[in-house]
Amino acid sequence: MALSFTIIGMSDAPSPNFSPEVLKVIFSAKFFSGGKRHHTIVEPLLPKESRWVDITVPLENVYKIYRDIDSHIVVFASGDPLFFGFASTLKRVMPEVDMKVYPYFNSLQMLAHSVNLPYSDMHIVSLTGREWKGLDNALIEHREKIGILTDREKTPDAVAKRMLEYGFDYYRMYVGEHLGNPKMEKISTLSLTEASERTSTHPNCLILTIDKEHPARRFGIEEREFNLLNGREKMITKMPIRLLTLQKLDLYNRRTFWDVGFCTGSVSIEARLMFPHLDIFSFEIREEGRELMESNSRKFSAPGINYTIGDFLTLDLNEKTDATFIGGHGGKLKEIMERVYSLLTEGGCIVFNSVTKDSEEVFNATAKELNMRLNEPVHIELGNNNPIDILKAEKL
Repeated sequence: MALSFTIIGMSDAPSPNFSPEVLKVIFSAKFFSGGKRHHTIVEPLLPKESRWVDITVPLENVYKIYRDIDSHIVVFASGDPLFFGFASTLKRVMPEVDMKVYPYFNSLQMLAHSVNLPYSDMHIVSLTGREWKGLDNALIEHREKIGILTDREKTPDAVAKRMLEYGFDYYRMYVGEHLGNPKMEKISTLSLTEASERTSTHPNCLILTIDKEHPARRFGIEEREFNLLNGREKMITKMPIRLLTLQKLDLYNRRTFWDVGFCTGSVSIEARLMFPHLDIFSFEIREEGRELMESNSRKFSAPGINYTIGDFLTLDLNEKTDATFIGGHGGKLKEIMERVYSLLTEGGCIVFNSVTKDSEEVFNATAKELNMRLNEPVHIELGNNNPIDILKAEKL
């Protein structure tokens, strides 16, 4: 018999109520798998001569055991196995294997039912073994209803603390613990402050809903609103130029954006708010940039910007970029362009705002040496400020 799977979704109820069809599958099987919690619950139902495989990390070891068994395996999983669950993982790792799924309610459905909350419009985020990006993006987009799957680190109190830190204090939190277990289930409705001060037991999930007025999404932030380097407005990219620069970078169609010489963080923050899908990596040589990036990203509710303080030319960089803005170069524009080019994807671009003919000549000459395509520059003058040429070069 070739390797195949039946995956049975279940709750945390100590006495599961499986259908006759599912019970028939269980009674006729020899090989079973699932988490230790699942084993404790279903062990009384398993045939005497059966074999159990614990699902533990690293999962590669579990997959190897499955392949060695090379037979039909019944897997028990929480909720709906195709909803951020083990069936989804197996389909990705073993796409050729036959699979039958018997779903149960997923945890977010159960929580929504418990608080009588319609959930057809709910935006789903999984933080299970993942970074904050999915949640950050949903918050920046002002999603009105967000369902969140947690883990032992990204807990409800950790979520609430992060939201408060970045000014998303206009949400209410519903927390469900041990859903489906009549002895341990607990449903709580909390403010973010209350949630930040409370420890929830695992497993749990949560739903966020907007429950009061909140700021509108920004499109163009005046430079005077930012915390500035030594209070100097000349050290920040002016708002109209910032927006034109972002347009030149074509960030809607990019995945990774580098901001070299971020200073106050204005370009990175504007990009984060306008294009939350981006992975943003920002670099600044001055130590003062650390406080400016942290204070400004919190002030404008822009979590998730990856920033580094140090000399860009000496950093150990492995990530690729497909759009880079050079906001500061310290007289090393040519060297910075060459470094960026070495990690620039095909079709990627470098944008630079030139205030002098010398820097424009260096940019154009370096782009030609690197065999990059130069775009028509955009010339702009604002009030009494020096004229600026927005330059763009693309990697062929």
